Amino acid sequence: MSTLDSVDRTLLRLLQKDATLALSELADAVNLTTTPCWKRLKRLEEEGILRQRVALLDAAKLGLSFTAFVQIKTSNHSKEWYNTFVNTVSDFPEVMEFYRMAGDYDYMMKVQVADMQAFDLFYKKLVNSIEGLTNVTSTFAMEPLKYTTALPV
Repeated sequence: MSTLDSVDRTLLRLLQKDATLALSELADAVNLTTTPCWKRLKRLEEEGILRQRVALLDAAKLGLSFTAFVQIKTSNHSKEWYNTFVNTVSDFPEVMEFYRMAGDYDYMMKVQVADMQAFDLFYKKLVNSIEGLTNVTSTFAMEPLKYTTALPV
Protein backbone atom coordinates (compact mmCIF):
# COMPACT_ATOMS: atom_id res chain seq x y z
CA MET A 1 0.00 0.00 0.00
CA SER A 2 1.33 3.40 -0.90
CA THR A 3 1.35 6.35 1.46
CA LEU A 4 -1.35 8.96 1.11
CA ASP A 5 -0.33 12.47 0.19
CA SER A 6 -2.35 15.64 0.74
CA VAL A 7 -4.11 15.30 -2.64
CA ASP A 8 -5.22 11.75 -1.81
CA ARG A 9 -6.48 12.87 1.58
CA THR A 10 -8.37 15.79 0.09
CA LEU A 11 -10.01 13.50 -2.48
CA LEU A 12 -11.05 11.10 0.28
CA ARG A 13 -12.49 13.92 2.42
CA LEU A 14 -14.45 15.26 -0.55
CA LEU A 15 -15.85 11.85 -1.45
CA GLN A 16 -16.84 11.18 2.17
CA LYS A 17 -18.92 14.36 2.08
CA ASP A 18 -20.43 13.75 -1.36
CA ALA A 19 -19.69 10.62 -3.38
CA THR A 20 -21.70 12.01 -6.31
CA LEU A 21 -19.12 14.66 -7.16
CA ALA A 22 -18.14 14.49 -10.80
CA LEU A 23 -14.57 13.62 -11.72
CA SER A 24 -14.12 17.13 -13.13
CA GLU A 25 -15.23 18.68 -9.80
CA LEU A 26 -12.84 16.48 -7.85
CA ALA A 27 -9.99 17.27 -10.23
CA ASP A 28 -10.62 21.01 -9.96
CA ALA A 29 -10.72 20.80 -6.16
CA VAL A 30 -7.23 19.27 -6.02
CA ASN A 31 -5.74 21.22 -8.96
CA LEU A 32 -5.35 18.24 -11.27
CA THR A 33 -6.66 17.41 -14.70
CA THR A 34 -9.19 14.61 -14.91
CA THR A 35 -6.79 11.87 -16.06
CA PRO A 36 -4.35 12.03 -13.12
CA CYS A 37 -7.28 12.51 -10.73
CA TRP A 38 -8.97 9.41 -12.17
CA LYS A 39 -5.71 7.44 -11.81
CA ARG A 40 -5.48 8.43 -8.14
CA LEU A 41 -9.07 7.35 -7.52
CA LYS A 42 -8.45 4.07 -9.35
CA ARG A 43 -5.33 3.43 -7.21
CA LEU A 44 -7.26 4.20 -4.00
CA GLU A 45 -9.91 1.70 -5.10
CA GLU A 46 -7.37 -0.97 -6.08
CA GLU A 47 -5.61 -0.60 -2.72
CA GLY A 48 -8.92 -1.01 -0.92
CA ILE A 49 -8.76 2.42 0.71
CA LEU A 50 -11.80 3.58 -1.25
CA ARG A 51 -14.04 0.55 -0.69
CA GLN A 52 -17.34 1.70 -2.12
CA ARG A 53 -19.49 4.71 -2.82
CA VAL A 54 -22.87 4.57 -1.12
CA ALA A 55 -25.95 6.61 -0.30
CA LEU A 56 -26.65 7.34 3.38
CA LEU A 57 -30.30 7.05 4.29
CA ASP A 58 -32.28 8.72 7.07
CA ALA A 59 -33.34 5.90 9.40
CA ALA A 60 -36.08 7.94 11.10
CA LYS A 61 -37.71 8.92 7.80
CA LEU A 62 -37.72 5.24 6.85
CA GLY A 63 -39.38 4.25 10.12
CA LEU A 64 -36.24 2.67 11.57
CA SER A 65 -35.42 5.06 14.40
CA PHE A 66 -35.00 2.49 17.21
CA THR A 67 -31.31 1.82 17.87
CA ALA A 68 -30.19 -0.97 20.17
CA PHE A 69 -26.71 -2.02 21.22
CA VAL A 70 -26.56 -5.73 21.96
CA GLN A 71 -23.70 -7.21 23.98
CA ILE A 72 -23.16 -10.96 23.99
CA LYS A 73 -21.20 -13.41 26.11
CA THR A 74 -20.59 -17.00 25.11
CA SER A 75 -18.88 -19.98 26.65
CA ASN A 76 -18.10 -21.48 23.25
CA HIS A 77 -15.00 -20.12 21.54
CA SER A 78 -14.39 -22.87 19.00
CA LYS A 79 -13.59 -21.96 15.41
CA GLU A 80 -16.68 -23.80 14.16
CA TRP A 81 -19.01 -21.98 16.57
CA TYR A 82 -17.40 -18.63 15.75
CA ASN A 83 -17.84 -19.13 11.99
CA THR A 84 -21.47 -20.18 12.40
CA PHE A 85 -22.16 -17.26 14.75
CA VAL A 86 -20.53 -14.66 12.49
CA ASN A 87 -22.29 -15.96 9.37
CA THR A 88 -25.66 -16.11 11.10
CA VAL A 89 -25.48 -12.63 12.62
CA SER A 90 -24.04 -11.12 9.44
CA ASP A 91 -27.14 -12.30 7.56
CA PHE A 92 -29.51 -10.35 9.85
CA PRO A 93 -30.37 -7.12 7.99
CA GLU A 94 -31.14 -5.36 11.29
CA VAL A 95 -27.49 -5.65 12.37
CA MET A 96 -25.73 -2.51 11.19
CA GLU A 97 -22.40 -3.08 12.93
CA PHE A 98 -20.92 -6.18 14.54
CA TYR A 99 -17.70 -6.49 16.55
CA ARG A 100 -15.66 -9.05 18.46
CA MET A 101 -14.74 -7.33 21.71
CA ALA A 102 -12.16 -7.33 24.46
CA GLY A 103 -13.49 -6.82 27.97
CA ASP A 104 -16.60 -8.01 29.77
CA TYR A 105 -18.49 -9.05 26.63
CA ASP A 106 -17.33 -11.16 23.70
CA TYR A 107 -19.37 -9.48 20.95
CA MET A 108 -21.31 -6.29 20.37
CA MET A 109 -23.68 -5.27 17.63
CA LYS A 110 -25.64 -2.20 16.66
CA VAL A 111 -29.20 -3.04 15.65
CA GLN A 112 -31.56 -0.70 13.79
CA VAL A 113 -35.29 -1.44 13.80
CA ALA A 114 -38.65 0.35 13.87
CA ASP A 115 -39.57 0.03 17.55
CA MET A 116 -39.42 -2.12 20.68
CA GLN A 117 -41.77 -4.70 19.19
CA ALA A 118 -39.50 -5.08 16.15
CA PHE A 119 -36.49 -5.34 18.46
CA ASP A 120 -38.23 -8.08 20.45
CA LEU A 121 -38.74 -10.05 17.22
CA PHE A 122 -35.06 -9.54 16.34
CA TYR A 123 -33.99 -10.62 19.84
CA LYS A 124 -36.04 -13.82 19.64
CA LYS A 125 -34.64 -14.57 16.20
CA LEU A 126 -31.10 -14.03 17.50
CA VAL A 127 -31.33 -16.21 20.61
CA ASN A 128 -33.26 -18.97 18.80
CA SER A 129 -30.78 -19.08 15.89
CA ILE A 130 -27.58 -19.50 17.88
CA GLU A 131 -26.75 -21.96 20.62
CA GLY A 132 -24.13 -21.21 23.26
CA LEU A 133 -25.05 -17.63 24.15
CA THR A 134 -24.65 -17.26 27.91
CA ASN A 135 -25.63 -13.61 28.28
CA VAL A 136 -27.38 -11.24 25.87
CA THR A 137 -27.69 -7.69 27.19
CA SER A 138 -29.27 -4.81 25.29
CA THR A 139 -29.22 -1.07 25.77
CA PHE A 140 -31.24 1.43 23.76
CA ALA A 141 -30.28 4.81 22.35
CA MET A 142 -32.58 7.63 23.42
CA GLU A 143 -31.19 10.32 21.12
CA PRO A 144 -28.44 10.31 18.49
CA LEU A 145 -25.94 13.03 19.39
CA LYS A 146 -23.36 12.41 16.70
CA TYR A 147 -23.38 10.14 13.69
CA THR A 148 -20.81 10.12 10.95
CA THR A 149 -19.33 7.71 8.50
CA ALA A 150 -16.49 10.08 7.61
CA LEU A 151 -13.07 8.94 8.81
CA PRO A 152 -10.66 11.67 9.97
CA VAL A 153 -8.24 11.60 7.03
